Amino acid sequence: MTESPRAADLSLREQVRLLSGHDEWRTERAGGLRPAMLSDGPHGLRVQPEGGDHLSFGDSIPATCFPTAVTLACTWDDDLAREVGAAIGLEARALGVDVVLGPGLNIKRHPLGGRNFEYFSEDPLLGGHLAAAVVEGIQSQGVGACLKHFAVNNQESHRFVVDAVVDERTLRELYLAGFEYAVRASWPWTVMASYNSVNGVHATEHHDLLTTILRDEWGFDGLVMSDWGAVSDRVRGIAAGMDLEMPSSRGLFDQAVREAVENGTLPAEAVTTSAQRVLDLLARCPQGDRPEGDRAELLVDDHDALARRVAAEATVVLQNDGLLPLDPGLTVALLGDFADRPRYQGSGSSLVTPTRLTSARAAFSARGIEVTDDPAAADVAVVLVGLPGTHESEGFDRSGLALPPEHDALVEAAYAANPRTVVVLSAGGPVRLPWRERVPAVLTGHLGGQATGAALVDVLYGDVEPAGRLAESWPAELGDVASDPWFPGEPHQVEHREGLFVGYRHHVTADVAPAYPFGHGRGYTRLDWSDPALDRTNLTAGEPLRVTVTVANPGDRPGSDVVQVYLHDQTGVVLRPRRELAAYARVRLEPGESRAITLEVPARAFAFYDVERADWSIPSGRYAVEVARSSAEIVAALPVQVVGGVESAPEPADTARLAVDDAAFARRLGRPVPVPRPVRPFTRESTVGELATTRTGRLLRRALVAAAPLDQAAGDDETLKLMLARSLEELPLRSVASFSGGRLPWPAVDAILAVVNGRPWEVATAAAQRARTRWKLRPPRA
Repeated sequence: MTESPRAADLSLREQVRLLSGHDEWRTERAGGLRPAMLSDGPHGLRVQPEGGDHLSFGDSIPATCFPTAVTLACTWDDDLAREVGAAIGLEARALGVDVVLGPGLNIKRHPLGGRNFEYFSEDPLLGGHLAAAVVEGIQSQGVGACLKHFAVNNQESHRFVVDAVVDERTLRELYLAGFEYAVRASWPWTVMASYNSVNGVHATEHHDLLTTILRDEWGFDGLVMSDWGAVSDRVRGIAAGMDLEMPSSRGLFDQAVREAVENGTLPAEAVTTSAQRVLDLLARCPQGDRPEGDRAELLVDDHDALARRVAAEATVVLQNDGLLPLDPGLTVALLGDFADRPRYQGSGSSLVTPTRLTSARAAFSARGIEVTDDPAAADVAVVLVGLPGTHESEGFDRSGLALPPEHDALVEAAYAANPRTVVVLSAGGPVRLPWRERVPAVLTGHLGGQATGAALVDVLYGDVEPAGRLAESWPAELGDVASDPWFPGEPHQVEHREGLFVGYRHHVTADVAPAYPFGHGRGYTRLDWSDPALDRTNLTAGEPLRVTVTVANPGDRPGSDVVQVYLHDQTGVVLRPRRELAAYARVRLEPGESRAITLEVPARAFAFYDVERADWSIPSGRYAVEVARSSAEIVAALPVQVVGGVESAPEPADTARLAVDDAAFARRLGRPVPVPRPVRPFTRESTVGELATTRTGRLLRRALVAAAPLDQAAGDDETLKLMLARSLEELPLRSVASFSGGRLPWPAVDAILAVVNGRPWEVATAAAQRARTRWKLRPPRA
């Protein structure tokens, strides 16, 4: 690491300039240090060629497309996640990337979240641990990682302008807990502030989030950047602890920042502090030592093999009556368009141009297996179905749980022709399977990356044990999702009235059976568990607890399992979900092998966030420590008594779980339920779609489409076209100005607002005021 230059040695103008990007992907250079290069990359790198912009989705430099987060999470394997992170970090070094914009670890509040494929889990403990492992892997190669999107960014609908209204306890225990663990455990170089607001304050301007919690409480010492175009007011952002605006807005906010310092509304030291963090980031970035030539070619082969191994191990066998693994001598009918054109990643900013791509059909052929397209003519039918890209993507949420009707029809036809049917799903989240109780075998690879076809064949024939366990619940119907009545909410406000009861926390507590529970997965060898025990049965609040269970493989093939430990708070002190994940361990055993597995339940697992005390508290009383195969399959419940904790809480255990009425939600919030921001009068927060209800707004939208032709940016990709069109409609006017490259300055923005608000005379008044201001600041020479 190079020694950092001193921001205090720079002029105010130079400091302010550092607080916005140089272009779409690079920071400004300073102090003799080269600029830092940033790149999208939760599951692979989207590096643009020189001169590329953030809308150039199809022409990124090839990089390994690893399984997406939804798939990686199903491994429940921190070591494997760390290995993937290290591979991404190594490729970043090879491609000149200094900071990888990932991982993402937002909570999957609702199964229809359009970007859920980029996130790990509905559970903050699992998501936080996996995110920390990926960060550690990336940063082990001398490049930075970026935790995103901070915070409460749980939907795509109106993501640029929506205000997430959530109570403090839910915020701390569910939506911030994963970030907290990842920050404390892995020390990421950077954190990305999200587009949305949280309880009425833009995330990029949220002092409580960015300074009080992130820095003061958690000890984060890195740089906070904005999501692309997320800045609303950079003066307030700097004051809150948001250091770097990305991408460059071509100086849009610079004058306002300088004037705020000069008139005393923004402390000069706040600018200096943020500028120093940018300089510190530059100093951490690697200089040279990038793989070249043969070594770069080795990365392609090695990393494709890693992607294949991860995709195979992450495959979840949802059900299997013994048909899998397949006998090599069986004839196979291979059905479905995904057999030739796999759906292997999501769409949007995470879109990777893979170094190679293996389809299922090609993988069968490479194995020497001839396949047919006729199931009445094969021993077994393998049907590949799932969600097309137009059904889930960054930029919009899903409309329902159903597969496309033609996919369901294909499964029904294949099963009618051949009851020995295996269904393979490709989707970034849960889907409804109306035929699941009839089909003998169903497995999901989610979105398995560039080697997804080869990984599937490895799994079908048992070359690799499908070790995946679901990292989110699969509800039978949308009505079984606690957050469904309030998702995605109004355009300007989404209310988290379900509180803590997301995913399995709701299913277990409300006794609502999911189609497939959190943690579920079958594999090909069922391991035996025995002798579950605790290291003590009486615990002083604040102490960790150790759980031991013996796992044995009685089978004749290697086996794998995930030991899951949940807590059931039986104290009655505070409202809590009936079951919460407290620890987990992935175990792999050879045939005949047996091993005692010890897991540590940290003291924090017993705690709730006490709003009155503004701290974490542990209730005194009785708990059950549940050793489980999934959130619905408990192997043993072991009692433990906690002493020395609290006896009361601000939200008693008999409080209603869901704050259905306003009064209940207001009590949980500790304030009246806020009224959503009205559409009119129009402001800088108004979206292009809202402005387009006026004649001037329609002209603006037409001009924007002409200036940045979306069809050209998306090429032939229908999903990208849909994403870009939806994003344009929901883009606020302030972000249009940021992305304009200086062509839409604030006076022009305010002039548009004056006209659409029916006050055109304000344009002339503002122009006269600017003229007077310039005259005062720059009087003519005598």
